[in-house]
Amino acid sequence: MSHEKIETLIVGGGQAGLAMSEHLGKRGLPHLVVERARIAERWRSERWDSLVANGPAWHDRFASKAFDHIDAEGFAPASMIVNYLEEHAREIKAPVRCAVEVTSLRRKGDGFLADTSAGLIEARNVVAATGAFQRPVIPDIVPNSFGIPQIHTAHYRNPGQLPEGGVLVIGAGSSGVQIADELCAAGRRVYLSVGPHDRPPRRYRGRDFVWWLGVLGLWNAKAAAPGAEHITIAVSGVNGGRTIDFRRLAGSGVTLVGMAQAFAGGAMRFAPDLAANIAAGDRNYLSMLDAADAYVEKEGLDLPAEPQAREMAPDPECVTHPLLKLDLAEARIGSIVWATGYALDFGWLNVDAFDSKGRPIHDLGVSPTPGLYFLGLAWLSRRASPFIWGVWHDAEHLAGVIAKRG
Repeated sequence: MSHEKIETLIVGGGQAGLAMSEHLGKRGLPHLVVERARIAERWRSERWDSLVANGPAWHDRFASKAFDHIDAEGFAPASMIVNYLEEHAREIKAPVRCAVEVTSLRRKGDGFLADTSAGLIEARNVVAATGAFQRPVIPDIVPNSFGIPQIHTAHYRNPGQLPEGGVLVIGAGSSGVQIADELCAAGRRVYLSVGPHDRPPRRYRGRDFVWWLGVLGLWNAKAAAPGAEHITIAVSGVNGGRTIDFRRLAGSGVTLVGMAQAFAGGAMRFAPDLAANIAAGDRNYLSMLDAADAYVEKEGLDLPAEPQAREMAPDPECVTHPLLKLDLAEARIGSIVWATGYALDFGWLNVDAFDSKGRPIHDLGVSPTPGLYFLGLAWLSRRASPFIWGVWHDAEHLAGVIAKRG
């Protein structure tokens, strides 16, 4: 078995690992990036066919590299993001070694020893750059023994992949909403389970919502508001980008239901919270408009008023008289798509760097274990941390810390 030594080992060849490589390379610090499969693998094999970025091309990128062959206000498809990251790796001459999986990592002296599928790697520093979307989560609600196909959004590709019949989509963040919309457009009978969510405007007064997050200082928020740590964001770049409108979805044929609570006797039961969840999303949307209007007035900006943005259609029948129980056989449901997010999975990291709930302990990505760093996690340093442009800035910070460690 081979045994090599490197100053810094970066685990993960996605956006986090490449951002880290760029900043270490700029400082002339030797390092190696190992990737279990291919560069940007999650963008390749864990995203659906029609996925596009949720932010415009001028924003969802590294500060050092713009997208080619797309309008700055456009939304890059997943394939373009893969090409972008591959090009970036070539341009910075990132030392990426693909098809190398780290199976375990442990302390050795003042550094670490990694067991990998290609042998042992000894490193003084290790950056865990495996990101925030590691292990798909499917709640233990519908037993596999029931026999209905269930998949997570990580494994959904297109409507033709699913068996015939209606589809129950559980989760109404960006993924759930976009997939439900796509399935409905493909002629499927769709039920969409809607929980608590934020619903920002896609554009307002001529500016994309990511621009508003920037000027309002929200990208730099250090932590989620109390009680909002697990609130999903309903936003989409599909079809040129448009504000998510659950009422429009209902009008197109999607049946909205509340949060999925329990399953028994072949039927899914939903909480009576649909109207409250829609109303809370409306309040979030309107609060964003209020903040934007106040900013325009304060700064004296010449951005056209948009009073029609505050107009909302009446609540549809499925909201005013919500369905609380759905017999899957009776409704001819052929499959369930779970848009229920991801959990962290650091089972390979055999280092005392986690709290009682298995969450990494760190200060802006710097672990209390000397030489160990985390990158790409949600709220690592601020709200922007898990996104392409945000992880680039976090990597710059960590590179400086590593350089000082020597």
